[in-house]
Amino acid sequence: MNLIEALKMALAAIRAQKLRSLLTLIGIISGVASIIAVMTGISVIQNTMEKEMSVLGTTTFQVQKWPRGFSNNVDWRKIQRRKPVTVANADAIREKVSSIDIVGAELWDFGHIAKYRNESTEKNLTICGGTLEYSANNTHFVESGRNLTNQDIKAANFVVIIGPTIAETLFPFTDPVGQTIKLDDRKYRVIGVLEEKSSAMGGNYDNYTIIPITTFQQVYGMRDQRGDARSVNVTVRAKSPELLQDAIEETRLVLRAERRVPPREEDDFTIFTNDSMIKSFNQATAGVKVGAFVVGIVALVVAGIGIMNIMLVSVTERTREIGLRKSLGAKRRSILTQFLIEAIVLCNVGGIFGVLAGFGLGNVVTFFTGFAASVPMEWAFGGLAFCTMVGLTFGMWPAIVASKLDPVKALSYE
Repeated sequence: MNLIEALKMALAAIRAQKLRSLLTLIGIISGVASIIAVMTGISVIQNTMEKEMSVLGTTTFQVQKWPRGFSNNVDWRKIQRRKPVTVANADAIREKVSSIDIVGAELWDFGHIAKYRNESTEKNLTICGGTLEYSANNTHFVESGRNLTNQDIKAANFVVIIGPTIAETLFPFTDPVGQTIKLDDRKYRVIGVLEEKSSAMGGNYDNYTIIPITTFQQVYGMRDQRGDARSVNVTVRAKSPELLQDAIEETRLVLRAERRVPPREEDDFTIFTNDSMIKSFNQATAGVKVGAFVVGIVALVVAGIGIMNIMLVSVTERTREIGLRKSLGAKRRSILTQFLIEAIVLCNVGGIFGVLAGFGLGNVVTFFTGFAASVPMEWAFGGLAFCTMVGLTFGMWPAIVASKLDPVKALSYE
């Protein structure tokens, strides 16, 4: 018997027992679907987060007081006691680290309002006090008008770059560049409008303003609305991707010296890149992946035991058929192959439906968010490969039993 004939006979046997096959498939479908659904959901979130995290370029890293990532193993009381990162720290990096070419500094505040004549935004604007390096280091560029200049920084000019959402709200029919707006009742001249850069993670890059960091310090001071000392976010760009790790290590050494961190104590600041944030996310979701895999494996093993029982019943019901085939010259190998293929086909039919169900369930999150759908085919192929192993493992014993039947006794079986 060739493989095609064995496959046809296996499919015919499955069709002949539709209800039994369906009940057997439920376990396979649920096991595969649980694995694929979780892996697909994580893949959807991960792909979106990788896109969001690419706000830092491949040669850029950031230094700040607060940790950035997804780990729960953080002593927040200890973090709170850290000294703020300062503009002086950014200047030290600029002067003493040889493997970098751009250093920017940023201060942030939230919950502000902008007005122009009779138009007004909601009180939800984000203000960034930045340096002229902001655009390059954050890959967010000015679409119209101009960027901040050294003169703006040195003179603490009251100039502002606005996001496109603010531009649409305040200037629906007018070019914003050159106009004067009020930001928290202080007048600023609009010098530029940022390019559109929406976020699927719920943030809004288009609803904030950038003013010179010196102006920010003059207007809002170095303490936030709660009275806590503001900490500067420092963005640093290495001269090349190859020098990124060298730049990070040099920056760490310079900051430890500037901030007088004792030799045996850990850093009192955080350095992160796109890759480090993605790695942190992967570590945080590793437990979920393992849990889903274990649950799926248990479901598949239980389903495999069910398949073995069903196949043994099938062997008993088809004893006369097996005897007739053997009496006509069928070899043990042919009988063994037929029942093995039947078990493998049964598992993979369930696997296919499980994969499709898993993709559907895993992408449900995309209907409620701006996340892009994901179809991790490597997990689909892995799931089907495992289904084949389950069919092979749990179908082997019934196939051996069928192949060893004595043709004379099988023909006389009632």
